[in-house]
Amino acid sequence: MPHFALEPEQTARCAELRALAAETLRPLAERGTPGTVNRPLLAALGDLGLLSRLFPVRALELCLLRESLAHGCTEAETALALQGLGAYPMVLAGSAAQRDRWLPEVAAGRAVTAFALSEPDAGSDAAALGLRARPDGAGWRLTGTKTWISNAPGADLLTVFARTGEGAGARGVTAFLLPADRPGISVTPLDMLSPHPIGTLEFDGVPVGREDLLGDVGGGFPLAMRTLDLLRPSVGAFAVGMAQAALDASLVYADDRRAFGGRLRELQSVSHQLAEMATRVEAARLLVHAAAAACDRGGPGIAARSAMAKLFATETAQYVVDTAVQIHGARALQRGHLLEHLYREVRAPRIYEGASEVQRTIIAKELYR
Repeated sequence: MPHFALEPEQTARCAELRALAAETLRPLAERGTPGTVNRPLLAALGDLGLLSRLFPVRALELCLLRESLAHGCTEAETALALQGLGAYPMVLAGSAAQRDRWLPEVAAGRAVTAFALSEPDAGSDAAALGLRARPDGAGWRLTGTKTWISNAPGADLLTVFARTGEGAGARGVTAFLLPADRPGISVTPLDMLSPHPIGTLEFDGVPVGREDLLGDVGGGFPLAMRTLDLLRPSVGAFAVGMAQAALDASLVYADDRRAFGGRLRELQSVSHQLAEMATRVEAARLLVHAAAAACDRGGPGIAARSAMAKLFATETAQYVVDTAVQIHGARALQRGHLLEHLYREVRAPRIYEGASEVQRTIIAKELYR
């Protein structure tokens, strides 16, 4: 189905990326160990020049890249996206020395990044951060816990948000960029539903200095929100890629499967499910593209558009994958089946980078702004 508003060369590039993901990247992903950083896969993303396309940030190109990779290899998509999430605060607010030191390593896939924002008592309510940065001479000491941090087990570079001010809420939060092997940092892997690495970070008096700052003291919360606003449409694109893969598999299966004296797709109940799936996927894709284009133009309403795109696309993907499982029946629940894999992958995007409830709150506030 043609994509509204995409140029022919963009559509062709997306097709190339889907093939690359399925034929080149998926074998590397399958040789990886769930719950750990797949460094050969990340290196391949670097060698193919895909990670370098993260910088500078171009929202529509990022969305097309994430959707295309997700269609053929969710692990490759996630590895790429997490590099962007961990590095974008540096791109937006880092010093020349920080960017010169780390961006080439990130783009080559040699340095694994992590975005350390969430805490045990500050998930959706990111302004409730409790990790303390207490003054220590010319710098600070970080003490506290970050959890549900993607790439934490195996990360080389951490973007950490800590409270340098005494006040509550968004004020007083500062961002730091530091190597993951700095003394006082320990990591515990978490066994989660999603197959990519997630863990808890403990900070025990970790020293940070002015050279580790990302932007200004007290400017960490706006920086985190700018990063998430940039990423939200592309989280929707990830969801659209998974939904399209589930729809494509269902179209093939419903055409091949014989049941009740005919092909499965000839049953009205199944054909209507396929029609509903296709309509929702296309609507989600258009909403994602519109949000990304708005981000690239820098026009008004970016926060609402980004939230709408992430909300609708992730909820749509959950519906489409679940319906695809229902169409396939028990075979889709077998370990190793595409839909079994997608079913595990599709749940998390409705929570991370702002749960669906948070997106609805953002949209409602923007309606009255």
